[in-house]
Amino acid sequence: MIDAAPLILTLAFDEPTFARFDGERRRYFPEVLNHIPAHATLFHHLPGDRERGVIETITALARTVPPPEVAVTGLRFTGRGVAYVLESDALVRFRALLAQKFASHLTAQDGQGWRPHVTVQNKVSPDKARALHADLSAGFAPFRFIAPATLLWRYRGGPWDAAACLPFGENT
Repeated sequence: MIDAAPLILTLAFDEPTFARFDGERRRYFPEVLNHIPAHATLFHHLPGDRERGVIETITALARTVPPPEVAVTGLRFTGRGVAYVLESDALVRFRALLAQKFASHLTAQDGQGWRPHVTVQNKVSPDKARALHADLSAGFAPFRFIAPATLLWRYRGGPWDAAACLPFGENT
């Protein structure tokens, strides 16, 4: 039986970066709404009924790309939350190539401009979000990490189900 539940593609973090982002997400995201780990989404909805082809396409491209360096350059106030801003030319190129390959399957959300980020707070009052943004901004120092892989998830309406880890680089 083919599983048509959509696939989500996110960026994997190295262990210290994941610990930082996920720790903050657990601390600041409303607990009742926090069903998934900290993540940076590359695509929100890839065709679940084509999982094998999606995995093959991402794997083939990811093998040609060295693990990208990603800069965490600041914080973004989102109105009802806070996110870390990510910058990486290599990651932008990788995502753009995938977007070309999946063009006929992209939703409007995935087809528009991409602003990579990691949300650590969402769905709170604007005042609470503004306060956290100010607090985190006051102590923020830019940093970098190397992204080892992408992670593919299946979305069935609740917590995401892990589907695959697709490493960058040839030596995987």
